[in-house]
Amino acid sequence: MRIGVMQATSQREKNSMLYECTKLAAKDAEVVNFGVFPDENASISYIETAIGACLLLASGAVDFVVTGCSSGQGMMLAMNSLPGVLCGYLPTPSDAFLFGRINGGNAASLPLGLGHGWLGELNMQDTLRRLFDGEFGCGYPPEEAERKRADTMRLKAINESVKRPLAEALPLLDRELVKKALGRVFDYILEHGRSETVKLLEKYR
Repeated sequence: MRIGVMQATSQREKNSMLYECTKLAAKDAEVVNFGVFPDENASISYIETAIGACLLLASGAVDFVVTGCSSGQGMMLAMNSLPGVLCGYLPTPSDAFLFGRINGGNAASLPLGLGHGWLGELNMQDTLRRLFDGEFGCGYPPEEAERKRADTMRLKAINESVKRPLAEALPLLDRELVKKALGRVFDYILEHGRSETVKLLEKYR
């Protein structure tokens, strides 16, 4: 599994913590940090971050994205409005465990400001550890696993059928918004993504 870590400018001081906690939690995965970095002089909104995450996932350059914003809610909503993304809001370890085992999505949004007080990094670390502790989408509890897996497949099918494909959605978005989001991830997508998506994105460079 290849995991991308990224968050908006408003919580850039949490970037290193989010990256290190993800690496500790997903020990067998390759974790790539896309910023926004603490010393970076950039203004990237949660919407632009979500678009960049969507492009990484759609291209196959990463398999999962760990992200967040001040509350975690805005990022989750922005992510779930985009094609091919199923993002959970994970404020606690139990939320993370259930999202991973039951919903089996491909992105997680954490609250990086709200409730992030003294020793907040311990909650973040344990939340991410529980997220990656086991097989995604396996179902829980065990006695209801088969039904839970079937529901998850139905949800993913609904998600795919009611959202426009990326090729249709991108031209409907503000071009400058897409270009700004793509600027953070294009080189990585070029190296690790699938060729058909790379061709689609080249016109936004």
